Amino acid sequence: MLSFILFMIFMAPVCFIKRSWWMIQNMLFFLSLLFLMKIEFFSWGGLSYMMGYDYLSFGLVLLSMWICVLMIMASYSVFRYKYYMNAFVFIVLMLLLMLYCTFCSLNMLSFYFFFEGSLIPTLFLIFGWGYQPERLQAGIYLLFYTLLASLPLLMGILYIYMDMGSILFTFVYNSNFFSIYLYLSMVLAFLVSMPMYMMHLWLPKAHVEAPISGSMILAGVLLKLGGYGLLRVLEFLEEVASFMNSIWLVISLIGGVWVSMLCLRQVDMKALIAYSSVAHMGLVIGGLMTLNNWGFYTAFTLMIAHGLCSSGLFCLANISYERLGSRSLLINKGLMNLMPSMTLWWFLLSSCNMAAPPSLNLLGEIGLINSMVGWSWGVMLLLMMISFFSASYTLYLYSYSQHGGIYSGLYSNVNGYTREHLLLALHWLPLNLLILSSDLVLIWF
Repeated sequence: MLSFILFMIFMAPVCFIKRSWWMIQNMLFFLSLLFLMKIEFFSWGGLSYMMGYDYLSFGLVLLSMWICVLMIMASYSVFRYKYYMNAFVFIVLMLLLMLYCTFCSLNMLSFYFFFEGSLIPTLFLIFGWGYQPERLQAGIYLLFYTLLASLPLLMGILYIYMDMGSILFTFVYNSNFFSIYLYLSMVLAFLVSMPMYMMHLWLPKAHVEAPISGSMILAGVLLKLGGYGLLRVLEFLEEVASFMNSIWLVISLIGGVWVSMLCLRQVDMKALIAYSSVAHMGLVIGGLMTLNNWGFYTAFTLMIAHGLCSSGLFCLANISYERLGSRSLLINKGLMNLMPSMTLWWFLLSSCNMAAPPSLNLLGEIGLINSMVGWSWGVMLLLMMISFFSASYTLYLYSYSQHGGIYSGLYSNVNGYTREHLLLALHWLPLNLLILSSDLVLIWF
């Protein structure tokens, strides 16, 4: 456990050596491999002082490591233009360290500390390497939405410590608190982080203004912090959750339909992918709130799947942005003529986004629909609409960007670099191969 933390801490000075970009990238790949090899454990593994991981933590830590390596690979323009690249790699490394500690904390207070701490490097990424001047407003939105909802969470954790004398996750599972105030304080912070509809306004802003690395980590991992927190806290709030959860479930599903329709009239590719994240996370929240096994297992599955798929789509949007200088669908037309080799990646990742087989998204969505229909037949219509509109806006994004007449200001034919093809393959392959070992995501509970 400590060995991985020390690995990351000792990599920090290496960031400031000249031409250390590739070294850091390769060392992070090596770190991911080392962590992947530690999968043989039952229940909890890697236990040390206030740290440890079960399958839930393991999957999300591995996702964090993977996305952080791919962030460095995707941000080649920072390296090419020498745009504070040492500071950039350092911030990515600090972010990974924070995320690793968040997912592996057994103590609720240290979990809270790292949960909030992971916002700081993300904020620096948006402020330092974002595109438009509006990034300041987006960063403030991100900070205040999440901080405001997180203060009651701290109060809730202190109340549990006062009541039980322990805030270790492993001990609190035995208890069952019946307090609406405690429930609201513990759950609201994670719902904002997910983000649930009506609390999602910070997400599209942050995505649109963030650099590619910021978008990847936001979509890939930071949204999963909320799901991880809910999976941990709902287990000792079952009694009060059983009659309060229906509120969040209904808001999420109606919001999912609404946001899906909103996606159909977006002209900014990044905004469309960001709003589609809100719709998918609405399904995850719905599945979690049913409090049944299907919901808990497949919420975890869809979180992993969405992290890889959404991150890959942001990479594709960025590849187009680097060539054309715009993310507008009015200019990004007929890309099949401009970048024919990228059209395949657009197709593969778009089909994963609408949960086509054999992607992990399919397993996640089938399980979540199963759990919600098992909870109540009444949500069937909303689920059908979400699935239908999900396919609609993905097809809209794909067909509008790839087909049609090419923008008259462009007279060149460019194919992707090898680096870009590798980057997209490293998103797509795990997403479609993990379904072959889906037993791993169904045994964490």
